[in-house]
Amino acid sequence: MDEFCKLNQGFDSEAIRNAMEYAADCHIGTNQKYDTHSYTIHLKMVYDFGCKFAHLLNADEIDTALAACWTHDTIEDTRQTYNDVKNRCGEAVAEAVYAVTNEKGRTRAERANDKYYKGIRENEVATFVKLCDRLANATYSLNCNQRMLDTYRNEMPHFCQMIFNERFKPMFEELERI
Repeated sequence: MDEFCKLNQGFDSEAIRNAMEYAADCHIGTNQKYDTHSYTIHLKMVYDFGCKFAHLLNADEIDTALAACWTHDTIEDTRQTYNDVKNRCGEAVAEAVYAVTNEKGRTRAERANDKYYKGIRENEVATFVKLCDRLANATYSLNCNQRMLDTYRNEMPHFCQMIFNERFKPMFEELERI
C-alpha cells in the first residue's frame, strides 16, 4: 500500500484502518488508477475531506462515514459486491457505499440518474461521502485536469439540487469556491 495512506491521528480506529486496507487492496488488485497515479491517492483525498468536515457528523456516524470514504468506489470500480463490503466493513458502510455507486449507463447523466441521487439523499452518511468524493475530484481537477473541472462546474447546479442538505452546507460552499 502507498506510504501516502496514513490515517489522520484524530480519526484512527480499527474500523477505519480496516476499510483503508480493504479499499487499497481492492483498487491495487484491479490495477485501478487515478489519472496516472495509484488510486489510493484519490481515496486518501476523499478521506482527508471527510476528516476536515467530520465535525458536521454525529459522533456515532464518524467511523462509518470515514470508512465509507475509503471504500466508496469498491463496488463501482473493483468488482466487489454489496455483500463483500458488508462482510468486511459492516452493514452501515455497505449501505453508504451502495448508495454512492453509480447506476449502469453509457453516459455520466445515465450513470448519475434520479434513482442514484435518491439513494444518496436517503442516506445522510452517503451524502457526506459523495460530497467528500466530489470535493476530492474537483480539487484534483483544479490542480491537474481542467477538462474535468469544467465538467464538475457544469454539473454543479444539478448536483446541488439533487443532494443538497442544509446539514452539509459548509461542504457545498467549499465546492462552490472550487
